[in-house]
Amino acid sequence: MAESRPDGVAVRVEDLAKHFGDVKAIDGVSFEVPRGTIFGLLGPNGSGKTTTVRVLATILRPDRGRAEVMGYDVVRQPDEVRYQIGMAGQSAAVDANLTGLENLQLVGRLAQLATRDVRARAVELLARFDLEEAGDRPVRTYSGGMRRRLDVAASLVARPPVLFLDEPTTGLDIQSRTELWGVIRELVADGATVLLTTQYLEEADRLADRVAVVDVGRVVANDTPAALKARLGATVIELAFADAAASEKALAILSPLVSGGVEREGLDVRLTANDGARVLMEALRRLDGAGLAPGGVSVREPSLDDVFLRLTGHHAEVTGPSTADGARSVR
Repeated sequence: MAESRPDGVAVRVEDLAKHFGDVKAIDGVSFEVPRGTIFGLLGPNGSGKTTTVRVLATILRPDRGRAEVMGYDVVRQPDEVRYQIGMAGQSAAVDANLTGLENLQLVGRLAQLATRDVRARAVELLARFDLEEAGDRPVRTYSGGMRRRLDVAASLVARPPVLFLDEPTTGLDIQSRTELWGVIRELVADGATVLLTTQYLEEADRLADRVAVVDVGRVVANDTPAALKARLGATVIELAFADAAASEKALAILSPLVSGGVEREGLDVRLTANDGARVLMEALRRLDGAGLAPGGVSVREPSLDDVFLRLTGHHAEVTGPSTADGARSVR
């Protein structure tokens, strides 16, 4: 097996591109993932997240650029790369007719673990993922959260140093999602590196050490969640108006107040500023002077939702089964 480069980078991507006919799935993506961290690829469906992961996992061959996993080139050294990675996709890739224990043992045999180690590793992972009591039950009797945990467990059977999780919590309820978040944090605490793709802004904010925002096949921002939110200012002020004429007039009045930090969406006007209290008082004073009274006012800290909207022009909207807990995803 060829030797990898001994540096602190687990995943390195440089000017990566993959086209399908006229569709540019990824078009010049670059980023690095330090070892022992969680790196989030955040973007809507079709932004290029899954294609990037499939190239890194050696499933797809890139048209341009290069990528390494633990120092191994995904094109020149695909076999070496596969020894370094575990992968869990958007839907659990486990056999519903086998038990949890049988699924993990099967993966162990496919990974060519020593026969004497296969059962012990399977039992160890069932316990770690709180599936010990369900280990002898067919997977078809598992809940969605249990199946997803088993899928992640299966990706860890061979103890890979790098784990690719492609939208692992899609469709899970808040309890199952929170449990899986805890498991991911534990894996990284034990030394693993996780590359996580997600549509959920809250998920990226809570889990990732760094986030690359991907849109139309390109990385439009790459920083810590805190730094991304800090770009907008410390405070977001939202003013709701009764009709379009009032909101348009308010936008014109308030735009000089915060240079580049005022925008209109529907009937709402949003201001972002570092000195939120002063800006709010001045905004209300100017509106009162113009005879405008907002129907509602809210003041909050910026979110990745605001960051995504500012960077891409796409708003994050609540979708699908995740609406129960207020989690937000990007369409």
